[in-house]
Amino acid sequence: MSNQSSETHSSGWVLYVRAAFLLSVVGMALGVFNIEADFMTRCYLGLASVFMISSTFTLAKTVRDVHEENRLLNKISEAKTNKILKDYAE
Repeated sequence: MSNQSSETHSSGWVLYVRAAFLLSVVGMALGVFNIEADFMTRCYLGLASVFMISSTFTLAKTVRDVHEENRLLNKISEAKTNKILKDYAE
């Protein structure tokens, strides 16, 4: 009773995700450097943008890790249940 699902992404989706990320970073950088503000304000906005990007990566990695951990725990629980059922059936 194996329920393996292959979660692969199409090359089109991967290209879209990478292009969207690149476009958003370039757009933010152009906005920060073209804003009519003094140098310190631009630096502050630039650092805030870098922090926002890094915290987004951290959040995405954490959500993925929690999801994978839950999948592993469910597989372990299912294996234990199957063993108990098999032992009981014998």
